[in-house]
Amino acid sequence: MVIAFLRTILLYVFIIAGIRLMGKRQVGELEPSELVLALLIADLAAVPMQDFGIPLLTGIIPILTLLCITMALSVLTMKSVRFRAVVCGRPSIIVENGILRQREMQKNRFTVDELMEELRMKGITDISTVKYAILETNGQISVLPFAAQQPVTAQQMQMHPKDPGLPTVIINDGRVLTRNLHHRGLDDIWLDRQLKQHNIKRTEDVFLLTVDEQNQVYLAAKEES
Repeated sequence: MVIAFLRTILLYVFIIAGIRLMGKRQVGELEPSELVLALLIADLAAVPMQDFGIPLLTGIIPILTLLCITMALSVLTMKSVRFRAVVCGRPSIIVENGILRQREMQKNRFTVDELMEELRMKGITDISTVKYAILETNGQISVLPFAAQQPVTAQQMQMHPKDPGLPTVIINDGRVLTRNLHHRGLDDIWLDRQLKQHNIKRTEDVFLLTVDEQNQVYLAAKEES
């Protein structure tokens, strides 16, 4: 049991480290090549986990080889547009000027139900309001509505609102992130003042507290269990 435990941990750590070396894009999006890699790695890792008679290197070396090949392919896809099109495919326009391109849908085996679901998830119910709907290589739909259907921006209304910037988390589930607090140029005195303004006595009672570049504070207290 101890040997099985250790072998499983070693393989798990090795696979996680290999996937992280591939970059965040591969973790968040599965192109066809990444999907094949994930399936192969799962199959290769399962064998040495279950059969103690197989040396651990027998599973590690093929996995390492696959990771090296995938990283090499990633470099080639960055350098060559043609190679990237062969490995990852090309985006397909399935709605153009409010008209369905049925041949493109059939070519990509993309059904009407899938299209309607993707449009609903983006808040669109009328296909005639869509200028372009593009099926990306990772299977996601990018929707570009007509200009008349897009919301009015502050620039078009000749307004100049202040940019709030990126909110910084100061308290996360009752824990004060001191580094973030000091990075925003704040201190414990400021934090205590914010807690008093919201009638909170302890930082442990705060679920989330953020502050943006305009010093706008958002505070969410913990719900009572």
